[in-house]
Amino acid sequence: MARRHYPRLVARRDPHNVTQYWWDRHLPGLSLLNADFTTHEYPPHTHDALVVAVTEQGGSVIRSRGQVEDAHPSTLFVFNPAEPHAGRMGWSRRWRYRSMYLTQSALDRVAQGLGTQSVPYFTRNLFRDADLIAGFRAIHHALEEGRDVFHEWELLISTFGALFRRHGSGGATITSAPRDRALVARVIERMRDSYATNLSLEELAESVCLTVFQLIGLFKRTVGLTPHAYLTQVRLEMACHLLQQSSSLAEVATTVGFYDQSALNKHFKRCYGITPLQFARAAAA
Repeated sequence: MARRHYPRLVARRDPHNVTQYWWDRHLPGLSLLNADFTTHEYPPHTHDALVVAVTEQGGSVIRSRGQVEDAHPSTLFVFNPAEPHAGRMGWSRRWRYRSMYLTQSALDRVAQGLGTQSVPYFTRNLFRDADLIAGFRAIHHALEEGRDVFHEWELLISTFGALFRRHGSGGATITSAPRDRALVARVIERMRDSYATNLSLEELAESVCLTVFQLIGLFKRTVGLTPHAYLTQVRLEMACHLLQQSSSLAEVATTVGFYDQSALNKHFKRCYGITPLQFARAAAA
C-alpha cells in the first residue's frame, strides 16, 4: 500500500478525560480513536462510517435500536454507517476503549481485499466473540504504532473478513482459496527474492491471482503461518547471516527489510529468545 502521512492529533487532556484521534497513514478513509473516560456521555449521534469499538478497561452503557447494553472488555460493538447510538458511563467509574471509523473509501479498499463488491449490513450491534475482540485490539495497536504496513493490512483484512463472515448479512460471499502448494511456493519464491523491499500483500496476492483474504487463508492452511509471519522468518534468517559477518545492527535491520533496529530486536527476541546483539557477540566469539 502506498505510504501516506497524516498528522496525529496529540492526546486531549482534561481533569477527567483523555482522548487521542488520528487518520491512518496508509488507508484513506480510516480514522481511529483512543479514549480514556471517567465522566463523558455521548448523546444520540451518527457517523458517516462503519464503527467498530472494543473496550480495554471498565465499560459503559450503550443505547441503540431501542436497546440498552453494556460495553465491557468481553464485548465488541459494531455500528453501520449513519446508525444512531448513544453512550454513558453508567455502572463504571472508567471507560477506556479504542474505536475505528471506516468511511466509504476505506470500506471499498477492505471489500477489494476480501474479493467482494460490498460490505454486509449488521442486524445487531453487540457481539461476544473473543477472537474478534482480540483481533480488533491487535489492529488498533498496530495502526497506532504505524511501523509495519504489511502486518497492518494483513490484520485488517483477516479480522474484517472474519467479522463479515460470522456476523454480517446481506453482503457478497467471501470465497476461500484452495489449498495449493504450487501457489504458495510461487509466493515464497517472490518473498525470498524481494524480502528487503517494501513488499505489499496486494502485490503478492495479485502475483498468483488471489485476493488478499484468500492469500492469508491459503498460507494459514498450507504453511501454518500468515504471510507476514513467513516474511518475518525470511528476514530473520537473512539477518542471522549478516550478523555473523559483524554488520551493525541498524544496518542489518534496514538491509533485510525491517522498519528499524527496534523492529529487528522485537522480532528476533520473540522468535529466538535472544537479542540480535547476543547472537552477534556469540558469532564473533
